[in-house]
Amino acid sequence: MPPMIAENPTYLPFMKMHGLGNDFVVIDERGIAPRVDAALAVALGDRHRGVGFDQLAVLANHPETDIRLTFWNSDGSTAGACGNATRCIARHVMDATGQQTLTITTDRGTLLAKDAGAGLVSVNMGHPQLDWAEVPLAEAVDTLQLPIPGTPVATGMGNPHCTFFVDDAESINLAERGAEIEHHPLFPERTNVQFVSVTGPDRLRMRVWERGVGITLASGSSSCAVAVAAARRGLTGCAVTIDLDGGTLEVDWRDDGVWMTGPTAHVYDGQWRL
Repeated sequence: MPPMIAENPTYLPFMKMHGLGNDFVVIDERGIAPRVDAALAVALGDRHRGVGFDQLAVLANHPETDIRLTFWNSDGSTAGACGNATRCIARHVMDATGQQTLTITTDRGTLLAKDAGAGLVSVNMGHPQLDWAEVPLAEAVDTLQLPIPGTPVATGMGNPHCTFFVDDAESINLAERGAEIEHHPLFPERTNVQFVSVTGPDRLRMRVWERGVGITLASGSSSCAVAVAAARRGLTGCAVTIDLDGGTLEVDWRDDGVWMTGPTAHVYDGQWRL
């Protein structure tokens, strides 16, 4: 499938998309020379002088799967996984091609996405990384009970996550605590941070701080990490409903990986003047 708009040396076409308010700029580099680097990610990510996003996703061809995705944060760092962006782009490609399933290459590995019906998209985010060295952590500790006040859980989903289970997620000063934990020395690559309350049988309320971004309305990889952490702690079963600031996701930790299902939205197309 050709890129969204014919290549122009002056303008770079992009799409703006979101999943539950977790928003993305998507650049289609299929058939054009790569243009995205850290400086461009920072410029595009500026919500006052650029376009603004939680993540920048670059769509490219891959010889062995349907597409390749690479993710950037708004501070110019890269992200190994971005579940909501993966679902949004899968919806875009499936609508354009008529496919019901897609194989997607990411730094996380090869992911499978499928049309779940009723406007929803599911993606298998792969098996969680539960060993301290895979998350990764700076030293050998029990990932189910980290030696941090609040005894959070560490989970790798292609990127590191630190999950606190609290009585009331709404009462947490997320800006202060999220920034503090993101840079905790136990996480050499920094970490995403979640504060979670159990609100019902197999139902969770989550608020999230993303590394390199800050507070976001939703996060797909964080939702997967939280579902795994809750099941490991015995707080829920393996299939849960997660209520985020931007809406609701369904997450199911199965034998073949962690499946996440939710809505997507294509907001607008634009061109960035280089």
